[in-house]
Amino acid sequence: MPKKFNITGCCKKDRHYMVDITGRLEEIKLLIDDEEYFAINRARQYGKTTTLMALRDYIRNDYIAVYLDFQFLSQAAFKDEYAFSRAFAKRFVLTVQKLQEAEGKLEHLEECSKDENCDLSVLFEYLSEFCAEAEKPVVLMIDEADSASNNQVFLDFLALLRGYYLNRQEFPTFQSVILGGVYDVKKLKHKIRSDEEHKNNSPWNIAAKFSVDMSFTAQEIEKMLVEYEEDYHTEMNIKQMADLLYDYTSGYPVLVSNLCKIIDEDIAFHGKFESRRAAWTVEGFKEATKILLVEKNPLFDSLINKLTDYPDLKKMIHGILFSGDKVSYNPDTHVIDDASMFGFVKNVDGAMVIANRIFETRLYNFFLSEDELDNHFFTEGSVDKNQFVEHGVLNMDLLMKRFMVHWQDLYHSADEKFIEDNGRKFFLLYLKPIINGTGNYYIEARTRDNRRTDVIVDYLGRQYVIEIKIWRGNEYNKRGELQLADYLDAYHQKRGYLLSFNFNKNKQTGVKEIVCGDKSILEIVV
Repeated sequence: MPKKFNITGCCKKDRHYMVDITGRLEEIKLLIDDEEYFAINRARQYGKTTTLMALRDYIRNDYIAVYLDFQFLSQAAFKDEYAFSRAFAKRFVLTVQKLQEAEGKLEHLEECSKDENCDLSVLFEYLSEFCAEAEKPVVLMIDEADSASNNQVFLDFLALLRGYYLNRQEFPTFQSVILGGVYDVKKLKHKIRSDEEHKNNSPWNIAAKFSVDMSFTAQEIEKMLVEYEEDYHTEMNIKQMADLLYDYTSGYPVLVSNLCKIIDEDIAFHGKFESRRAAWTVEGFKEATKILLVEKNPLFDSLINKLTDYPDLKKMIHGILFSGDKVSYNPDTHVIDDASMFGFVKNVDGAMVIANRIFETRLYNFFLSEDELDNHFFTEGSVDKNQFVEHGVLNMDLLMKRFMVHWQDLYHSADEKFIEDNGRKFFLLYLKPIINGTGNYYIEARTRDNRRTDVIVDYLGRQYVIEIKIWRGNEYNKRGELQLADYLDAYHQKRGYLLSFNFNKNKQTGVKEIVCGDKSILEIVV
């Protein structure tokens, strides 16, 4: 069967196009060689299971790698320590038997799997016995560990695991323990009990730092596309496509695979993309991002659900997006720690920024959708939309001028605080229904702050660069014009747009044409 791009479950080299993760497997193996106990906590669909299963095969020559997925344990297994011990022993025995290693050393664990009186202490005696008699060191890998983390039995299991690990010179145990999941288990202990003794003597305070970068680099994506190209000969510009995939996803594994899958299966041979060659182009890529951004999938569902479950997180993300709030990275602040854990944000030079362009646009769309039904600008954009497209070309000049008229009607005397909180949101609410279904937009991260934001609009193969900023005086404005002119070079554009929100009492509003070298700028001051 031909290989495919995979976005569900574990990736397999013989069936799926994959990034080569050998380098990060070697990094993880070094932790195992050093007998470390650690957790691989990454956001949803970040390749944790694929990495763990690949690691199992990678270390097989040196270790007995026992991979257990806690999703296969029923809720009944967590009823009490006896049920858990039986279920764990049964799963452990089955896994080792499939490895065809250490046969004859599982007798007591098999007995435990059937004995109603086998508790955690007995289970660990038998696990210690197995590790002592095994011909190679044993590595325990527990995937989806956080699926059971709100059960006291599981925490008691981790506590015993910690005890044996700390005393492994006296009581033989696993060479290394790896817990995989979205949640950092130390954040879930509060769901069980919060007394200080439990916190200070917890099963996770021995965990080593896991700093292996599991995101894809542009170079890794490029190598994956080379393999695809060898199969299909599309004559794509491989480096250009790899750079685009990285620019939009920041290497988030499932987003990279999803965009590739959409181009390969949904774009190619459909509509104007009559072949794979036509699909693997910049235009085909932009069409794929449009499809992905309106797709309902488990990753986006999880992303949005977290905003409902964590109000402080929602407030922080909204401030970063619409007010340009500067949030300094501080892992001791629970909302920042949550945002990082769920994959919403990343730390760039000590400041929190949205993790990638796809997430950012999806989040913008979510927040804007909350205001669409009762917002004047969205309504006016919906009414005005038909007048802005002429012969398949978006008339951005007219769009900007119409927005100015609507702003003057409603908010001509708005103060600075109102503008900073709502200016860019209202513009995006006006823009969204006009380009919806045909075009797309994103915010350029390099220029997003509380004074300046660049909106890049893609519409039917054309790009429009719009700088939105707060008026800070003539000198500041003049610098902004020069910055925009320079920025247009990066997008190979000759014309740009400058939307200035001026809150001065004696402000001069209106439309102005500006020439900067070979660039022209339409400035709208409201």
